[in-house]
Amino acid sequence: MAYANDCDTPALAPGPVLAPAPGPPPATLKILVAGGFGAGKTTFVGAVSEIEPLSTEELLSGLSASADPLLGVEEKTTTTVALDFGRITLDRGHVLYLFGTPGQHRFWFLWEELCAGALGAVVLADTRRLADCFPAVDFFERRGIGFIVAVNEFDGGHRYGPEEVRDAVGLGPEVPVVRCDARLSSSGTGALAALVRHLLCMSTVSSSEPGEPP
Repeated sequence: MAYANDCDTPALAPGPVLAPAPGPPPATLKILVAGGFGAGKTTFVGAVSEIEPLSTEELLSGLSASADPLLGVEEKTTTTVALDFGRITLDRGHVLYLFGTPGQHRFWFLWEELCAGALGAVVLADTRRLADCFPAVDFFERRGIGFIVAVNEFDGGHRYGPEEVRDAVGLGPEVPVVRCDARLSSSGTGALAALVRHLLCMSTVSSSEPGEPP
C-alpha cells in the first residue's frame, strides 16, 4: 500500500537551482480592445488576461444618464473612465498587452494616447447597438491600424451572420468578422488569434508589394 508521506522512502537531496535558459526577452505587442459603450470591452479583457486586470470602472449615476444613454443596455451599472489593461502570453517569444478603450464619446480624447504604438485592435460590436462600433472602425481605418470586428453575442440578442454585420458596418472584404462571447476566455483568445493572423497577412502583403518609384 502506498502512502502520501511514506517514511520508508528516502528523502531526496535538493537538486541544483537552474537558471532560466538564456535568450532574448519576449516581444511585447500592444493590442487595443475598442467598441461602443456597453459592448463588453472590460469583460473581454478580464476574461483573457492571465494577470489580475487593471480596470478603471466607475458607477453610473443619474447625472450621466443624458451622456450615456442606456437604451439596449439597461442592466449596465458601471462604465470605464480611462482604460482596462491585461496581459496574455502567446508563446515564449510573444506577449500581448491589452488596452481596453473607454466607450463614451466624452472620453474619446484618450484614444489617441492609447493607440500610440498599437499593433492592431479588436473592435467589439454589439448587435443591439451596432452603430456604436462605427467610430472605432473609422478611427482605426483613418490611422491605418489593422483590426478585426468581433461580434459579441449577448444572451437574448439577435444572431447576425458575419456577412450581415460586414454589410451593415461597411467593412471591406479584407477585414475579418468573427463571432465572440466576451465572457469566455477561449472565445476571446480565438478573437485575438484571428487578429494576429490578420496582422501577419497584412505584413506579408505589404512586404511583397514593390517599392515606390524614386
